[in-house]
Amino acid sequence: MPTYKAPLRDMRFLLNEVFDFPAHYRSLSNGADATPDMVDSILEECARFCEEELAPLNLSGDAEGCTLADGKVTTPKGFKEAYAQFVAGGWQGLSHPGEYGGQGLPMSLGLLKSEMMGTANWAFTMYPGLSLGAMNTIMQHASDDLKSVYMPPLVEGRWAGTMCLTEPQCGTDLGQVKTRAEPNGDGTYAVTGTKIFISSGDHDLTENIVHIVLARLPDAPPGTRGISLFMIPKIKVNADGSLGAPNGVVCSALEHKMGIKASATCVINFEGSTAYLISPENKGLEAMFTFMNTARIGTAVQGVAHAELSFQGALAYAKERRSMRALSGKKEPDKNADAIIHHADVRRMLLTQKAVAEGGRAMLYFAGMYADHMTNGILENDKAKYDLWDDKLGFFTPILKGFLTELGTEAASLGVQVFGGHGYIREHGMEQILRDARISTLYEGTTGIQALDLLGRKVLLMTRGKAVREFTAIIGKFALDQVRNRGMRRFATELGRYVTEWNLLTVRIMLTARNDRDVVSSASHHFLMYSGYVTMAYFWALQAAVATDKLAKGGSETPEFYKAKIDVARFYFDHLLPRAKGHAASITKPSKSLTRLPVDSFAFN
Repeated sequence: MPTYKAPLRDMRFLLNEVFDFPAHYRSLSNGADATPDMVDSILEECARFCEEELAPLNLSGDAEGCTLADGKVTTPKGFKEAYAQFVAGGWQGLSHPGEYGGQGLPMSLGLLKSEMMGTANWAFTMYPGLSLGAMNTIMQHASDDLKSVYMPPLVEGRWAGTMCLTEPQCGTDLGQVKTRAEPNGDGTYAVTGTKIFISSGDHDLTENIVHIVLARLPDAPPGTRGISLFMIPKIKVNADGSLGAPNGVVCSALEHKMGIKASATCVINFEGSTAYLISPENKGLEAMFTFMNTARIGTAVQGVAHAELSFQGALAYAKERRSMRALSGKKEPDKNADAIIHHADVRRMLLTQKAVAEGGRAMLYFAGMYADHMTNGILENDKAKYDLWDDKLGFFTPILKGFLTELGTEAASLGVQVFGGHGYIREHGMEQILRDARISTLYEGTTGIQALDLLGRKVLLMTRGKAVREFTAIIGKFALDQVRNRGMRRFATELGRYVTEWNLLTVRIMLTARNDRDVVSSASHHFLMYSGYVTMAYFWALQAAVATDKLAKGGSETPEFYKAKIDVARFYFDHLLPRAKGHAASITKPSKSLTRLPVDSFAFN
């Protein structure tokens, strides 16, 4: 089983030297307490909790899984005790307001916590992770009375939360939702229906679970225009916050899954459950996006987490496993064979994993800064500020979720490959990482849905290409600033070419779509992946620029650390960024090769 070690050196490099988080936190209305010493203490303590408590439960939790008996779910051995430590440490309320018992720190600190926890044990992390989305949704949309009762136990971690969207007849197409909400006459509603694929839908970690549920009112219009958003506690809650009777929320089945087996994925039946409307009538889908965007960024973390964990396992194995001699000559002449890390193809796999993990981490931390500004808009009751940063983060979110989970799954697969046949054997833990990673490209909207959201909604419909122009302007300015730097000239020149092409591709799709509407769908996947590769290239070039400067002037790390950053950046530009060219070639092709084959001609058997 891979032994998880929190990558604190890389995290600190990004926080302190690449993005200057100390200055960023000083600019926030809720950042005064996020001093460098405080942040470092949080990193150290979270790393200890993840390495000593969560990581040892990862393999055993997968082997044991969750069990369902008499409508109640039991989590694997050790999870309940670990969750009690999580609550005692105050981790759930790290970035939530002090008025509800939280620590009121910036949202990005919660992202750092989630990355370490998710890498150590993704299945465990899903339980409090789903609660964060529920809390954010309640904070933004529920009444003050509901918030005063429900937020304190959620922030403390005594209660948990979920989101309930999918039904047996519909997944992404939420216009088909059939769950019904009937007014009770006292301001509450009785909700009846079945939801499937509900992560953390039931468990024994908390005393109550609060479900955020999409349902239809009796007079609701059809389709997505007739969906409302409700809050439904598993156990009824009295006016004073104490728990009452069961609320007709029944877990009828556990899904039998490929991975994340220690995370309870449930079929939940609502049987006339008492519910509270937390969105305007028939405006539930808009409100639910608060939860969805939180979950999508959380899922992007999963891509980085599985790349990091698989890399750590593969690296240790590659240093120890000996096979044949390196083509350039013996590297360990006193041994019967060289360690496989000396073979170029093994290095290709390890460097791909490292580039994905560390490049993806940089992308996430950058997004975390956007999220901090966005949430400050809420705290300051400044709608214009919130909308500005919400739009910026909204463009970035599908790239994070779609691209990082695709590459995270690839990195997990490479970890199995480095181990060879041993990677396919359960006790080494590498195949579990791949199984756990595979779901990341599916839930919270498949990669195809993220691609359509990026190209069809964020780029074409909402901004007519402005979102791409604004982000590429950031990259273009960086490239222009660095082109006269001898050590950075190659990176800067290539980035300049790619951002120019990114804008040209956007315009070309816009023009083509006038006569070929299907091109938006046929090009969307390639557009997302192209966007991802160029975005990650920028963040690798940014890291290389900082490392080059620190080598010349001195920094907090060793010269070897900075040199390694530059070397991995070169690997990324040499071996991974060229993939974007293939996606660009496919983007410009007409949709006919995808659409003209008749449905009946797909198979003739």
